[in-house]
Amino acid sequence: MTNETASALVMDNFLMSSKNMFVAQGLDRAHNRRKDPDWIARRMHNPGSFFVAVWQSKVLVAEGEAPGPVLLEWKHLEGHAEADSTFFLGEDNGHSYFAVDMDEKAPGAFGHVGRFRDLRAVAPLLSRDDGALLAYAKTLAYWNQRNHFCGVCGGRNEIREGGHCRACVNPQCGVVHFPRTDPAVIVLIRSGEKCLLGRQHIWPERMYSVLAGFVEPGESAEGAVAREVFEEVGLRVKNIRYHSTQPWPFPCSLMLGFTAETQDQRIKLGDEELEDARWFGRRELREAVENGVVKLSTPISISYRLIEDWFDAESPFCLRDFADLGFVIRKEQ
Repeated sequence: MTNETASALVMDNFLMSSKNMFVAQGLDRAHNRRKDPDWIARRMHNPGSFFVAVWQSKVLVAEGEAPGPVLLEWKHLEGHAEADSTFFLGEDNGHSYFAVDMDEKAPGAFGHVGRFRDLRAVAPLLSRDDGALLAYAKTLAYWNQRNHFCGVCGGRNEIREGGHCRACVNPQCGVVHFPRTDPAVIVLIRSGEKCLLGRQHIWPERMYSVLAGFVEPGESAEGAVAREVFEEVGLRVKNIRYHSTQPWPFPCSLMLGFTAETQDQRIKLGDEELEDARWFGRRELREAVENGVVKLSTPISISYRLIEDWFDAESPFCLRDFADLGFVIRKEQ
């Protein structure tokens, strides 16, 4: 493989992941500048800086036919947020963006500009860029809110790099903690002209999806694919191929998408995680969705994307032509 071919392949992978919801590509995260607390403070108080409000893991969204994030200024936050609950996201077109973890009075104080909403429920109505910004803000606020104290010695953690790490102030410890991202694999399994979909009993009625599971310590992503598939449905897979990745901010996973193949279609449910698993040809899946027998996961998910790419590759129809009314709509809490 030539260097030119390898570069093209890398770019293809980059573009594949860029199509997934919640992928934040546009902001300059200013890795070196954010290490300077004085620079962070100046940007925080700059009139051209914007703040994405987070309250109890919900995000402030403007109401209307085309909802989007409410971008606040520092002057709007007085009495509702402190510097140590404000986290630098990045810069774009001369503007700095921050996430801010709001106090308990926030819903009433900002009800005139928007509503705090469950991101998973509102995401299908958002643009890809808006969804990525809100997901980034939600995830960084979630981690900071849960890491005020050191997990090693119990000392207080001090915010560093605009919230991208926290350092223990105990001089006998001094451990630096970084945001946690939990890697999970998600895989579409093919056998001939069919793909395998399963469902968990805790999911909404009639919802089916591809298989997924967390990567365990000492395991490669591909090894996790092979293990999860065998544990859940008793199948040995081969030709495990990377597809794309997706940040999944519920609360802080990174979904590693794959496809795989098997010659054996004999399903044996194994670890009690799934209550059912079935093989679907393209025609069978279309009929099942159109007749309301099967509902797919929301189009914001990499699960839907994996199914869509498989279905559209060899069908005169596109999955979205008939499935947009056949996916699960999440109810807000």
